[in-house]
Amino acid sequence: MEKIPLTARGFTKLDAELKKLKSVERPAIIAAIAEAREHGDLSENAEYHSAREKQSFIEGRIKELEGIVGRSEVIDPSRLSGAIKFGATVVLVDEDTDEEKTFQIVGEQEASIEDGLLNLKSPLARALIGKEEGESVEVRTPGGVRSYEIRTVSFV
Repeated sequence: MEKIPLTARGFTKLDAELKKLKSVERPAIIAAIAEAREHGDLSENAEYHSAREKQSFIEGRIKELEGIVGRSEVIDPSRLSGAIKFGATVVLVDEDTDEEKTFQIVGEQEASIEDGLLNLKSPLARALIGKEEGESVEVRTPGGVRSYEIRTVSFV
């Protein structure tokens, strides 16, 4: 099985979600299903069908998270150095607009572009891997080709 790279922060977040689903959400939905059953005829019981649908979603998410947590490989970026790789925090400057952006390259499961967490498999991250401070990269995006200068690389 393929290992799933995660930062310690990403692993903790996913593990906490898994524990909450198992200890809070699952018992709550079981109670909601039992209560809905008490209302009688299940064929026309919207509460029952809604609760069963939510239970299905919760069980699916639990299985997904168990798979991710079980196959995860927690990588501590502070022990890394050198060229850009998983865990690197990179400050980029758009060569057309001089706009500065900061990203950390993380695993697919913890990526959030709004939070500056860049998916390791994204086109930008793939273009950055192996590069160093001062280099320029060109990235093909849906909006066209963009050029970035790598201002700084750190492993925090």
